[in-house]
Amino acid sequence: MQHTFVICDLAGFTAMTEAHGDDHAADIAEAFIADVRAMLPTHEAREVKTMGDAVLLHLADASRAVCLARCAVGELGARHAQLSVRVGLHTGPAVQRAGDWFGAAVNIAARVAALAGPDEALTTAATAAACTAGEREGLTSLGPTALRNVAAPVELYRLQVDRGPDRLHRDPVCRMAVDPSEAPASVQHEGQAVHFCSAACAESFRVHPELYAERR
Repeated sequence: MQHTFVICDLAGFTAMTEAHGDDHAADIAEAFIADVRAMLPTHEAREVKTMGDAVLLHLADASRAVCLARCAVGELGARHAQLSVRVGLHTGPAVQRAGDWFGAAVNIAARVAALAGPDEALTTAATAAACTAGEREGLTSLGPTALRNVAAPVELYRLQVDRGPDRLHRDPVCRMAVDPSEAPASVQHEGQAVHFCSAACAESFRVHPELYAERR
């Protein structure tokens, strides 16, 4: 029997923890996990376990898994004062023991999730093939990709995600999403307005803008 595994986690969690501290990071992770859990009944998904700011999900239907991934990235990661979401999916055989799942399918899903960037959902060809024609629309092939500790390259696809109006900016210090109309602080830098989730992040940027150039 084929099973589809989905791993959702937060992109930029380390930067956010460094900027705002462990307590705030734990609050953000808990809120994210709660938001993912609220989506499970609609997509007929089951939570397997959480791993810090990540959650592993199991679905019997690959099409529902792809729909869930799109919603997680497009909805949960597109809100003010939230981190970007990234998702990885894979479909294959697996073994369930004591409420947990084991097997190559789980491992490959984890490797795919690790390759996904902010606001991105990646899936394997196995999941794409198991989907309905409708859910396969909007997939962009990334070609065969080498995954760590996986012998043969795995063909990956990027899912098209509808994120709505692109009004959000990213705080370059902590990577939180910022709606410019709600930004607590903004700084003019090199002729552009840079928006921040807090005055503390704005001050960090003012002192050492070169540290965050790559994140911008």
